Amino acid sequence: MFRIETEVDKDRQAQLHRRLRDTNTERSPVLRALRGTPSEKEVPLHVWGLNEEGLLAGGLVGRTWAGWLHVDLLWIEAGLRSGGLGSQLLASAEELARAERGCGFSRVETWDFQAPGFYRKRGYEVVCAIPDYPPGVTEYTLTKRLG
Repeated sequence: MFRIETEVDKDRQAQLHRRLRDTNTERSPVLRALRGTPSEKEVPLHVWGLNEEGLLAGGLVGRTWAGWLHVDLLWIEAGLRSGGLGSQLLASAEELARAERGCGFSRVETWDFQAPGFYRKRGYEVVCAIPDYPPGVTEYTLTKRLG
Protein backbone atom coordinates (compact mmCIF):
# COMPACT_ATOMS: atom_id res chain seq x y z
CA MET A 1 0.00 0.00 0.00
CA PHE A 2 1.25 3.49 -0.86
CA ARG A 3 0.29 6.90 0.40
CA ILE A 4 0.08 9.63 -2.25
CA GLU A 5 1.03 13.20 -1.29
CA THR A 6 0.90 16.34 -3.42
CA GLU A 7 2.79 19.05 -1.52
CA VAL A 8 5.90 20.71 -2.92
CA ASP A 9 8.92 19.11 -1.25
CA LYS A 10 12.36 20.29 -2.36
CA ASP A 11 14.20 17.52 -0.50
CA ARG A 12 12.14 14.82 -2.25
CA GLN A 13 12.56 16.66 -5.53
CA ALA A 14 16.36 16.59 -5.13
CA GLN A 15 16.25 12.91 -4.15
CA LEU A 16 14.07 12.11 -7.17
CA HIS A 17 16.42 14.05 -9.44
CA ARG A 18 19.46 12.12 -8.14
CA ARG A 19 17.71 8.77 -8.52
CA LEU A 20 16.54 9.53 -12.06
CA ARG A 21 20.03 10.76 -12.98
CA ASP A 22 21.56 7.56 -11.58
CA THR A 23 19.05 5.38 -13.45
CA ASN A 24 19.62 7.28 -16.70
CA THR A 25 23.40 7.01 -16.28
CA GLU A 26 23.10 3.28 -15.67
CA ARG A 27 20.89 2.72 -18.73
CA SER A 28 22.55 5.04 -21.27
CA PRO A 29 26.15 4.57 -22.40
CA VAL A 30 26.06 8.09 -23.85
CA LEU A 31 25.10 9.68 -20.51
CA ARG A 32 27.55 7.43 -18.68
CA ALA A 33 30.38 8.69 -20.92
CA LEU A 34 29.25 12.29 -20.34
CA ARG A 35 29.50 12.06 -16.53
CA GLY A 36 32.57 13.75 -15.14
CA THR A 37 33.34 15.69 -18.32
CA PRO A 38 33.07 19.47 -18.77
CA SER A 39 30.07 18.93 -21.08
CA GLU A 40 28.12 17.38 -18.20
CA LYS A 41 27.61 20.75 -16.51
CA GLU A 42 24.89 23.11 -17.65
CA VAL A 43 26.52 26.54 -18.10
CA PRO A 44 24.51 29.77 -18.46
CA LEU A 45 25.00 31.82 -21.62
CA HIS A 46 23.74 35.43 -21.73
CA VAL A 47 24.05 37.98 -24.55
CA TRP A 48 22.78 41.54 -24.05
CA GLY A 49 21.97 44.34 -26.48
CA LEU A 50 22.23 47.77 -24.86
CA ASN A 51 21.30 51.16 -26.30
CA GLU A 52 23.51 54.28 -26.23
CA GLU A 53 22.43 54.99 -22.64
CA GLY A 54 23.34 51.47 -21.56
CA LEU A 55 19.70 50.43 -21.15
CA LEU A 56 18.46 46.99 -22.16
CA ALA A 57 17.29 46.96 -25.78
CA GLY A 58 17.19 43.17 -26.07
CA GLY A 59 18.74 40.03 -24.79
CA LEU A 60 19.22 36.31 -25.09
CA VAL A 61 19.35 33.98 -22.11
CA GLY A 62 20.33 30.41 -22.69
CA ARG A 63 22.57 27.63 -21.50
CA THR A 64 24.93 25.06 -22.92
CA TRP A 65 24.95 21.38 -22.06
CA ALA A 66 26.30 18.24 -23.71
CA GLY A 67 27.33 20.02 -26.89
CA TRP A 68 24.06 21.91 -27.29
CA LEU A 69 23.08 25.55 -26.98
CA HIS A 70 19.57 25.87 -25.55
CA VAL A 71 18.02 29.29 -26.17
CA ASP A 72 15.60 29.87 -23.30
CA LEU A 73 14.66 33.54 -23.82
CA LEU A 74 15.13 36.00 -26.66
CA TRP A 75 13.47 39.40 -26.50
CA ILE A 76 13.88 42.68 -28.38
CA GLU A 77 12.33 46.06 -27.47
CA ALA A 78 9.18 46.51 -29.61
CA GLY A 79 10.41 49.57 -31.51
CA LEU A 80 13.69 47.85 -32.40
CA ARG A 81 12.30 44.61 -33.82
CA SER A 82 13.19 43.84 -37.45
CA GLY A 83 16.29 46.01 -37.07
CA GLY A 84 18.79 43.16 -36.82
CA LEU A 85 19.44 43.11 -33.07
CA GLY A 86 17.77 39.72 -32.62
CA SER A 87 19.89 38.26 -35.40
CA GLN A 88 23.04 39.72 -33.82
CA LEU A 89 22.20 38.33 -30.39
CA LEU A 90 21.41 34.87 -31.76
CA ALA A 91 24.53 34.79 -33.96
CA SER A 92 26.68 35.89 -31.00
CA ALA A 93 25.23 33.18 -28.77
CA GLU A 94 25.69 30.53 -31.46
CA GLU A 95 29.31 31.58 -32.09
CA LEU A 96 30.16 31.63 -28.38
CA ALA A 97 28.54 28.21 -27.91
CA ARG A 98 30.36 26.78 -30.93
CA ALA A 99 33.80 28.37 -30.60
CA GLU A 100 34.24 28.54 -26.84
CA ARG A 101 32.05 25.71 -25.56
CA GLY A 102 32.31 23.16 -28.35
CA CYS A 103 28.59 23.04 -29.15
CA GLY A 104 27.56 21.48 -32.43
CA PHE A 105 23.83 22.14 -32.16
CA SER A 106 21.28 24.67 -30.95
CA ARG A 107 17.64 24.33 -29.92
CA VAL A 108 14.81 26.66 -29.03
CA GLU A 109 11.12 26.48 -28.18
CA THR A 110 8.80 29.21 -29.45
CA TRP A 111 5.08 29.73 -29.83
CA ASP A 112 3.33 30.29 -33.15
CA PHE A 113 2.69 33.98 -32.35
CA GLN A 114 6.31 34.58 -31.34
CA ALA A 115 9.16 33.82 -33.71
CA PRO A 116 9.18 30.48 -35.57
CA GLY A 117 9.75 32.36 -38.85
CA PHE A 118 12.66 34.30 -37.34
CA TYR A 119 14.44 31.08 -36.40
CA ARG A 120 13.67 29.36 -39.72
CA LYS A 121 15.27 32.28 -41.59
CA ARG A 122 18.40 31.70 -39.53
CA GLY A 123 18.74 28.02 -40.40
CA TYR A 124 16.62 26.38 -37.71
CA GLU A 125 14.31 23.51 -38.62
CA VAL A 126 11.07 22.56 -36.88
CA VAL A 127 11.48 19.15 -35.26
CA CYS A 128 8.34 19.22 -33.13
CA ALA A 129 5.00 21.03 -33.05
CA ILE A 130 2.69 20.72 -30.06
CA PRO A 131 -0.79 22.05 -30.80
CA ASP A 132 -2.90 23.57 -28.03
CA TYR A 133 0.02 24.18 -25.66
CA PRO A 134 -1.56 26.25 -24.16
CA PRO A 135 -5.01 25.80 -25.72
CA GLY A 136 -5.25 27.75 -28.96
CA VAL A 137 -1.45 28.08 -29.34
CA THR A 138 1.10 25.83 -31.04
CA GLU A 139 4.55 25.44 -29.51
CA TYR A 140 7.45 24.64 -31.82
CA THR A 141 10.81 23.11 -31.07
CA LEU A 142 13.44 24.06 -33.62
CA THR A 143 17.05 22.89 -33.95
CA LYS A 144 20.09 23.95 -35.93
CA ARG A 145 23.47 22.40 -36.61
CA LEU A 146 26.15 24.92 -35.66
CA GLY A 147 29.08 24.85 -37.95
